[in-house]
Parts: sequence; C-alpha cells; structure tokens
Amino acid sequence: FWLNYMAQQGYVVFTLDNRGSANRGFEFESIIHRQVGEKEMADQMAGVAYLKSLDYVDPDRIGVDGWSYGGFLTISLMLRNPGVFKVGCAGGPVIDWKWYEVMYGERYMDTPLQNPEGYETAKVLNYVDQFEGKLLILHGTNDPVVMWQNSLIFLDECINKGKQVDYFVYPGAAHNTRGKARGHMFEKITGYFNDFLK
Repeated sequence: FWLNYMAQQGYVVFTLDNRGSANRGFEFESIIHRQVGEKEMADQMAGVAYLKSLDYVDPDRIGVDGWSYGGFLTISLMLRNPGVFKVGCAGGPVIDWKWYEVMYGERYMDTPLQNPEGYETAKVLNYVDQFEGKLLILHGTNDPVVMWQNSLIFLDECINKGKQVDYFVYPGAAHNTRGKARGHMFEKITGYFNDFLK
C-alpha cells in the first residue's frame, strides 16, 4: 500500500527483481552465492540507467528504500555508487554478514572461514568514506534476525569517518515493525523522502 501511496503523491515508483530474488529458478537465485550484493547492485544500477533514460524522471532526484536484505542493498548502493542516489532509507540493514543469522547467511555466503573475501567485499563498513547524500536508518531494538549492533557499528564508522546519517529506533520492535510502530515507520520514511527528495 505504501508504494501506491507514494505514487499517488507524485513519485515515480520503480521496483526491480534483481538476480538473487526468490521464485525465479535456481540459476537466477543462486548467482549471488558467495558474493551477496554484487550481481544485485549491477541489476539495480541497470534499472537506474533505465529510469534516467525517461524524460519524466529527474536524474538528480533518485531515492532508494529497502528493509533487511533490502536495507543492506540500499546502503551498499548509496556507498558504492556515490552521487547516484540523493536519498536512501534502510531498515534493519545487514552491515556485516558474519553477524547475520546462520540459516540464511551461510546458505548464500558459506562460512566466514570458507569465504573470507566474499564477506569482506560485502561488508558495508568498508565503503563508508564514499558516502554522499541523505540516509535514514531504522532499526528495532529487539531484532533477532539482523542484530541491532549491525546498524550501531555502521553509525560508529560514520562518526569515525565524519559522515552524517539520520537514525531512528523502534523500542522493543523485532525485525518487522507491527501495529502503531508500522504506521509510524511509513510516515517517517514518507516524511524523509518529502523533506529531502521532493
């Protein structure tokens, strides 16, 4: 419903199922094995190139939003493609894959001992010095899937590198916000885009 609402407010809303998305076949989904973020970002950037080719899209006002894995991609896209995205909102983002839940993380990345290069390349902290734009990070304090320390270490690295980001926590919230917190979250993200992208 939120995407429909944003479109009604005059935003061009674009979603792209990049490689690695589920239910598209083994080859499509498994291409990200041991290298999360790489193929997905390439696909998303192809989508950005398409958007920029449209005469009704302002190439200087492109935003990106995602939650969980999408939060990881949001921050990765902003940091590794500086100047492309004016605004980003990242919820419950994976910052360092060695801290992500084993069931999902090791299914795609193997263990940190087996794939140290893949983990290092995917670590968002390595690219903080390239950050440009406006970024809002949201996180639930009781997130058992993407532990709270993920976004906290990102904040610490932003402080170390002199980068300004915005941050909002949902006290007691798990990985997905529910009830009043969910409505508050969508209002917060909408306001952020309205303030810095519109």
